[in-house]
Amino acid sequence: MDREIRLHDTKTGRKLPLEPRDPGRVGIYACGPTVYNRIHVGNARPFVLPALLKRFLEHEGYAVTFVANITDINDKIYDAARPLGVPSDRLAREMADHYIADTDGLGLGRPDREPRASEAIEPIKELIQELLDNGSAYAVDGDVYFRVRADPAYGSLSHRSVDDMDQGEGVEGADRKEDPLDFALWKAAKPDEDTAWDAPWGRGRPGWHIECSAMAEDELGLGFEIHGGGNDLTFPHHENEAAQTRRARGAELSRIWMHNGMLQMGGEKMAKSVGNITSLADALAEYGRDALIMFFVGGHYRQPVQFDEGTMAQAAANVRRLREAARRLGSGPSPPDLAPIKDRFFAALADDFNTPAALAAVFDWVREANRRDPGTGDADLREMLTIFALDNLLDAGDTDGQPDAAALALLDRREAARAARDFAEADRLRDELAAQGWQVRDSPDGPQLVPVEP
Repeated sequence: MDREIRLHDTKTGRKLPLEPRDPGRVGIYACGPTVYNRIHVGNARPFVLPALLKRFLEHEGYAVTFVANITDINDKIYDAARPLGVPSDRLAREMADHYIADTDGLGLGRPDREPRASEAIEPIKELIQELLDNGSAYAVDGDVYFRVRADPAYGSLSHRSVDDMDQGEGVEGADRKEDPLDFALWKAAKPDEDTAWDAPWGRGRPGWHIECSAMAEDELGLGFEIHGGGNDLTFPHHENEAAQTRRARGAELSRIWMHNGMLQMGGEKMAKSVGNITSLADALAEYGRDALIMFFVGGHYRQPVQFDEGTMAQAAANVRRLREAARRLGSGPSPPDLAPIKDRFFAALADDFNTPAALAAVFDWVREANRRDPGTGDADLREMLTIFALDNLLDAGDTDGQPDAAALALLDRREAARAARDFAEADRLRDELAAQGWQVRDSPDGPQLVPVEP
């Protein structure tokens, strides 16, 4: 923990030093998906960022608790379940299972805790009651609303004027609100909603914003170190989270608000509402997890990144380059004179988790190692790539020329595509095999996989 780590804080607009509440311990809370459909690649970015940040912080000596919630109570879930004729809680469970399976495909492990809103009803109700008791909220006909103007600091996170804000709740509850700015903490049960809970102010279910305030506090306490999520959540979701906790507890929920930029496709933000989405499952099947992780670390987390064939081709080429480098490297210590490049890698990550600058250091290290005799020790490179969960690329040279089951399965799919005369798919699968370090050669016994020549 000798290296100072600074992260950009949305609230202050500055890079702040990471100063743990409890020395040596860091809590990260990331807003997870609302599970009414399969997640897309854009939804994966706020999962990948904290998962990799945790790896870096652990490397630096911190004990990290990474919490990512699952929103399984929400208007969108009711709306999606209704035309399907299935219970909303069943749809939420099925989509949550898909989300876990899809993100497992990224090979980053699971967050330390994954609370679900449906399992946090008691902490949610307790937080709402505190807001009612101190006058920061009011109940009307079973609904409960937060008094936005009760919080003098409201707008400090998103840097917006209170009078210019729109909570995005439309006309729902407009006739019951004291002020159009107020937002729902609890919604009274409706005849067409099949899931509800009893509360002192009436049977119903929580609003979206109060769910995360309660879950974050329940898992990490107050004043934890890093609250993450997409920058599309800055307002109203995170602004409301911060305000609720501030009014209920007299303290800030998080020390640093760390927001990632959006993925773009066709020049627009990737979103289900726009229709320009690629599901995470499809992206993993098409490009493989290594290329997808390489794509994510290739852009700075705060900036928008374009997801298209060109960016993914570059990511696949970078994966291939590292696999090829691995075939020249030996195991064991790296030359001492390459250590400054490794230091530059970690310095870049300490400066607002600048993964593109860190990735540039990786390839500078490879370039210098390639000038050495074959067998240069790979310890430095492995240490760096472990932060990005790409250290598996260095094991490409340990196969003794034998493809694994996954590569053989891709070969079978390629041959099936060729037999069906789907040559575009056959070429894509060939490129995916190349990205994994294999090329296809014909032989009297049929097509075989051999390692790509360095």
